[in-house]
Amino acid sequence: MIIKCIFSIPLKSIRDYARQVMELPPLPDYITIRGPYIDDVGGGNQTITLYEFEESRSAEAWKSIFKQLDAFHAVPGFTFAAEILSKDKRVRKVSN
Repeated sequence: MIIKCIFSIPLKSIRDYARQVMELPPLPDYITIRGPYIDDVGGGNQTITLYEFEESRSAEAWKSIFKQLDAFHAVPGFTFAAEILSKDKRVRKVSN
């Protein structure tokens, strides 16, 4: 299973974002991170990160990933959208 997160950070907040990234504890070993990938959409940068894990661990993976995302709420202008994807279908979409 994969959680796809799309982040948007205004350029003026990049230092705040970088500071938060440096303070994050590592995710559990059962989660594989792909990215970040940068996408220039409509003149604004978006960062896409994929979190991959076994479907049987989806509840604990979701909790671990979103615990990290909470740290970014202090970054001015930070927004994100997340989708839980499986091989069969899109399972859930979350955004702030």
